[in-house]
Amino acid sequence: MQLQQRMRASAHTTASKTSRRPLLCRAQAAATTPKVNINWDNLGFGLQDVAQTMYVAEWSPEKGWDKGALKPYGPLHMMPSAQVLNYGQSVFEGMKAQRSAKGNIVLFRPDRNAARCAAGAERLSMPPLPTEQFVQAVADTVRANADYIPPIGKGSLYLRPLLLGSGPILGLGPAPSYTFTVFGAAVGAYFKGGQLTPIDLIVEEHFHRAAPGGMGGTKAAGNYSPVLVTQLAAKKNNYADVVYLDAKTDTYLEEVSSCNIFVRSGKTIKTPPLSGTILPGVTRASIIELARSRGYEVLEEPVAVTDAMEADEVFTTGTAVVVCSVGSLTYRGNKRAFTAEGQAGSTALELYTALTQLQTEQAEDPFGWVYKC
Repeated sequence: MQLQQRMRASAHTTASKTSRRPLLCRAQAAATTPKVNINWDNLGFGLQDVAQTMYVAEWSPEKGWDKGALKPYGPLHMMPSAQVLNYGQSVFEGMKAQRSAKGNIVLFRPDRNAARCAAGAERLSMPPLPTEQFVQAVADTVRANADYIPPIGKGSLYLRPLLLGSGPILGLGPAPSYTFTVFGAAVGAYFKGGQLTPIDLIVEEHFHRAAPGGMGGTKAAGNYSPVLVTQLAAKKNNYADVVYLDAKTDTYLEEVSSCNIFVRSGKTIKTPPLSGTILPGVTRASIIELARSRGYEVLEEPVAVTDAMEADEVFTTGTAVVVCSVGSLTYRGNKRAFTAEGQAGSTALELYTALTQLQTEQAEDPFGWVYKC
């Protein structure tokens, strides 16, 4: 809580001293009505409504990170020999800005995203961005693109902070220079059926997402394209996505391609532990705390796929998906349905409602998670 207050103070102090863009105060933000020509009732999850302003900062060994600046959304300049294009030195984050019931523009736990980005940078031998600069960069980008934030309940401005080794290099090694950028787009539900429509998942039995001692716990760009071969195959068979098993025994659930997974039996909720092979999701951590505050026993421990097939309910969490009910899980040809057709599971719906109401200031925030831009 103290860290958030310090960052907010730093963000507003820095904003008042800079002339690179006008600062929207909260009262102005509350009065702002989106003026861009977007059909808010038909938002998908993509770049159809990309915001027109992005943030860019550069790092060099002589100067470290510069102050960064807002620029029109467009290409980043780099050579074909850029480290990221050859050796994949890159981490990213996913965040959302939303309009709240109190007329504010809000982010959700940006300090956690900053910390995860810094941890990923250290893992990939990149210079981490200071927390205050990360949060300020995101807030600046949000305010500059306020018109792209949908009306409350219609979606969000999805934000993509991206740190990459942009400097040229031939032999394997850290980049000589780095770029940090933040861009965004107005989005709706991540999965095709809609925000609360249950999804059908299949357990992947051949490929693994990560292995012990590897990169599974880092939000590195290179972790994501390898899942496409299984994800695309699953979608051809009418599944929304796949669930990966642990690489050692093929026994325990790890995570879905881009979100964490939870299993409920009675009042006990289990989710795989952070052992280095799954991503430490911000939504995952928040749901654990939120569920415990609502009387659930939440255990972070290995979840056998056979136990998941016998559970009362399964759901996934992530910034993009929020909380998504799993309608069915298929394993070795056996399909287990958890919900009635088109109906979200009771606990997934309860936690989704509690989380989104907190995020949009429709309910009190006893945890201090909401950050007002």
